[in-house]
Amino acid sequence: MLKLDRIDVRILTLLQENGRMSNLELAEAIGLSPAQCSRRHHRLEVGGVIARYEARLRPAALGLHVTAFVHIGMERGHMRDLKLFRQTLAGMPEVLECHSVTGDVDYVLKVIARDLDGLNVFLTERLVALPGVNFVKSSVCLEEIKPRSGLPLYE
Repeated sequence: MLKLDRIDVRILTLLQENGRMSNLELAEAIGLSPAQCSRRHHRLEVGGVIARYEARLRPAALGLHVTAFVHIGMERGHMRDLKLFRQTLAGMPEVLECHSVTGDVDYVLKVIARDLDGLNVFLTERLVALPGVNFVKSSVCLEEIKPRSGLPLYE
């Protein structure tokens, strides 16, 4: 893990707000020379702190109007199916996130669909058919209160 100082945290904060910020803009905002800023930025990339740069798309603009959180319970002894289950989930474009969790369920997914019919088909025809799945429960998102934001940063 890289040790971050105040300047590193400032660079990361600005890049989380605008990943397309040029090195010159970043340097000016922080008060560094472009060369110093570029070296620090590169160090954060090579050190694995910055994983990648991506565009954040608006789902509704792409006709994706339904977001749901899906809870999956696996059959006991499902370990033999675990690798195939995870690989299959990773290849499903509707699955935005997949988390292995503690508690009453084994996995929580964040999924997206065009509409409720699309979500229904995904749940009943594709997800339930996966090896090892015992039950599926879903909660449809009514409103996004806090969209995904940057990570909290500490020196």
